[in-house]
Amino acid sequence: MDVTQPRNAGMDWHEQALDLTRGIAAYVNCPLVAGLARVVAKHPEADIANAFNHKQVACKMWARDRLFESCGGRFERIWVLGGWYGVLPAMLFNDARFDIAAVDSFDIDPEVAPVARTLNRDAGDRFRALTADMYALDYAAGRPDLTVNTSCEHIADLRAWLALLPPGATVLLQSNDYFSEPTHINCVASLAAFEAMAALRDVRFSGELPTKNYTRFMLIGTV
Repeated sequence: MDVTQPRNAGMDWHEQALDLTRGIAAYVNCPLVAGLARVVAKHPEADIANAFNHKQVACKMWARDRLFESCGGRFERIWVLGGWYGVLPAMLFNDARFDIAAVDSFDIDPEVAPVARTLNRDAGDRFRALTADMYALDYAAGRPDLTVNTSCEHIADLRAWLALLPPGATVLLQSNDYFSEPTHINCVASLAAFEAMAALRDVRFSGELPTKNYTRFMLIGTV
């Protein structure tokens, strides 16, 4: 937006973003967009533009669609690790193909949980945003019927983390070949390398999604 135009005089970016998201939410009658408008209003400090950039959204839509094709749409409890602002749960709740009893979004950063709760407010008690280290979770006791980790490039030893899950657990995993990003400590060069690293017992989906700067890889299967 060109904020120098007279019609925008006196409005900052936050006011404009709030007006825009509220207007789109009213037009499309979409709970996800309404949740985004609430986040803009309530959490102006949140890096929501990054969370909703076209590459982030495309990767999550890809995960959502391939998940439905591979595993169907009915889940009792999904655990999303490194859940950040809860965008993937919001997409799943917003998709009529899915019948999900509960989604728990875990992140080690305590500042993201309030934003995730605001975005997913319409889900009520079906959604929880929790501050926790994925290495400290009791996967056997929690018994999610799907564990999602779309940040495998941030895990130093993927096999060691997967060993924490009970045998037969269903997982959706994503990584990438974005080696130039300093926070990516364990990228993979190819889909084959990701398959070898994860060493899943049963693979229901294996694929890649090219983007401008990197390729994202995804596996859906059981440990």
